[in-house]
Amino acid sequence: MAVADSEVRGPRTYGNWRKPATAGLMGLGSLGTGLLLGGLIFVVFLVMIGGMLAGFVGGILVGGLLLAVLTKDKHDRNLITRMTVRMAWWNTRSKKAHLYRSGPLGRTPWGTFQLPGLAAPSRLSEHTDSYGRPFALLYVPATGHYTVVIGTEPDGAALVDEDQVDVWVAGWGHWLANLGDEPGIEAASVTVETAPDTGTRLRREVMSNIDPDSPAFAQAMLHEAVDRYPTGSSVVKAYVAVTFSAASRTGGKKRKPDEMGPELAARVPNLTQQLSATGGGAAHPLSAQELCETIRIAYDPASAVLIDEAHANGEDPELTWPDVGPTAHQTMWDSYIHDGALSMTWSMTAAPRGNVQSNILSRLLAPHSDIARKRVTLLYRPLDAARAATVVEADLRAAEFRQTSSDKPSARDMVATRAARATAAEEASGAGLVNFGLVVTATVTDPALKPEAMATVDNLSATARLRLRLVHGSQDSAFAGALPLGLVLPKHLKVPAELREQL
Repeated sequence: MAVADSEVRGPRTYGNWRKPATAGLMGLGSLGTGLLLGGLIFVVFLVMIGGMLAGFVGGILVGGLLLAVLTKDKHDRNLITRMTVRMAWWNTRSKKAHLYRSGPLGRTPWGTFQLPGLAAPSRLSEHTDSYGRPFALLYVPATGHYTVVIGTEPDGAALVDEDQVDVWVAGWGHWLANLGDEPGIEAASVTVETAPDTGTRLRREVMSNIDPDSPAFAQAMLHEAVDRYPTGSSVVKAYVAVTFSAASRTGGKKRKPDEMGPELAARVPNLTQQLSATGGGAAHPLSAQELCETIRIAYDPASAVLIDEAHANGEDPELTWPDVGPTAHQTMWDSYIHDGALSMTWSMTAAPRGNVQSNILSRLLAPHSDIARKRVTLLYRPLDAARAATVVEADLRAAEFRQTSSDKPSARDMVATRAARATAAEEASGAGLVNFGLVVTATVTDPALKPEAMATVDNLSATARLRLRLVHGSQDSAFAGALPLGLVLPKHLKVPAELREQL
């Protein structure tokens, strides 16, 4: 009797994620190696000019600097990086920049509820795609980026054959690979948000279909179901934000929203159609009203009930982009207080090691009773073919250098070299290259539930084999980065990301 192919090969696994690194001595990287050589030359000159005592003091200073670079925690952050973050936080506190008050009684002269932080200068406009659907176009002048947000209804993997899941995963990989060929693409993000169900939609559906001539017992059962079912139930929403550059080409003139709108109107239908092959279900671009409601609820969770009730009554809340921000917020070292809620945001510092199956993030994405609203955002930055080849070759040379620089290379260096070779071979055969990250935001309505929420996220990250680090000193920026706004966080850094990676 023949054996099925699925039984022979077993479940499909995924892996071989690489964190690019530069070549250097003793794990210092290229910048750290430059500091080492420069420090040795500096010590030699001190000995020649001031004698052995001056050289000894200079050697201690150089050694202390190198020790600060080499001393890293489990999140691969050295002492200099941690001290820099702490000093930046002290500077923020001294300038009162961690406080925000808006509205007519706020400190802004225009009296609106403008979004704070990175999203403050953003502008929203609405256009119509080639299918006649309105779509919101978000413009961030600071970085020159335009973002289109797509709402999806994921089918989920429950009672789905494993072969179909493999097809969806392959379709998602194909969609990400095609992003690198999109003209002007900058980044993409996927946000999965879970929140308690208000019960408004169920009540509207039942009340509109109930038969007044039906038996009283049946009507009582329906009313009881409407009253009790929302307790403990959750709503899962997913968004895909695609970010484009305002410049038509490198060094070109930046285009305005009235120029980008017609161009993206012809490209949005193709993006939404391709998402249906990834298990995303029915995908449609969010209108300006829908995007305003989504961001408003994120900063003020209590407004979700009012917005759902307005929709149940056939009304659309009149929200504009300058009025979706919080009335007040306060950024703490490890949390973020905004409009009667408290949020904490974690960032991924290490992807799962080894091979994993397609359901590795299922528990992290699922609703949890200890967290009122949970938002998991995957950040993608596709690389074009020319840059991808340069990156993988540089990473392969760095891995080979670390392995050959020692007579007895470690097992980790040998595995890293094999993984770098595999990545280079896949890229040479036509595979796309994507930089990715992950951000998790947990929101509670009672500050006393903060310890439970933190423990829950720590446990969920362990099940997903992820290494998450609580974002310290910039919780407000991390909160905005987890929203479906298409913010490209590395573009907002004062220190270039390339320099940070070399440290």
